[in-house]
Amino acid sequence: MRARLSLNQWTTRHWTMPEAIDGCARAGIPAIGIWREPLQAFGLSATLRRVRDAGLRVSSLCRGGFFTTSDPLARREALADNRRAIDEAAQLGAPCLALVVGGLPAGDRDLPGARRRVVDALAELEPHAAAAGICLALEPLHPMYCADRAVISTLAQALDIAESFPVEQVGVIVDTFHVWWDPDVFHQIARAAGRIASFQVSDWLVPVPSDLLLARGLMGDGIIDFPPLCRAVSATGYRGDIEIEIFNAALWSRPGDEIVASVVNRFEQHIVKATEDEDPRS
Repeated sequence: MRARLSLNQWTTRHWTMPEAIDGCARAGIPAIGIWREPLQAFGLSATLRRVRDAGLRVSSLCRGGFFTTSDPLARREALADNRRAIDEAAQLGAPCLALVVGGLPAGDRDLPGARRRVVDALAELEPHAAAAGICLALEPLHPMYCADRAVISTLAQALDIAESFPVEQVGVIVDTFHVWWDPDVFHQIARAAGRIASFQVSDWLVPVPSDLLLARGLMGDGIIDFPPLCRAVSATGYRGDIEIEIFNAALWSRPGDEIVASVVNRFEQHIVKATEDEDPRS
């Protein structure tokens, strides 16, 4: 089961790109989810060499999206940046580009209009993604992020959009932190069979921190019931990497190797046991 574990780079946010890659290798983690900011800081070619030398694979590139703007110039710039992100993902050998679609533009209250612009942007980007062999992975975010980060809040909304495109080019991300609360989540996970581009895992902390962006915790530190969600994803036939993606200031303050050790431990405690009966690779 360790063969499917991936460390999303933001979980060890204070680590540089080389430190994150080397830390995964030391811990026996076979995959890494890469973020574009440290990628650009270290360089694409240097990152690719380092990943290959460490014997890792890239489970995803994060992130594209943020194309809900109604300003024509900003829209063109966003689409151009997403095309660059698609090319980066292809060069890294990542199967997907994670998309955080964007919130409401400043002063704009037209939520349906913002969602239509998401569909329009995907229609423009899909041919480029197809040529590069990259899946555009729509990530629904918890509704508390709807205004400023993602106007797509549920897995059902993401699938309604994705199903208008070829399954190889537009998929969805199932992130436990964002979907655990949804009363329709198990039906929607089953509906997502064949379109799950990434499975991300972290816990929901209670009480919720004042900074909502940093409300994630290590598995077992919050209130999410992981086994049913993991079994539902496994039942779709998904056998890709399982990324641990945690935004948490207290966690980030710890030494990187200590964070990674905790990630491995909690993965084995809370995720492996939930999926090992369904997954022949366990």
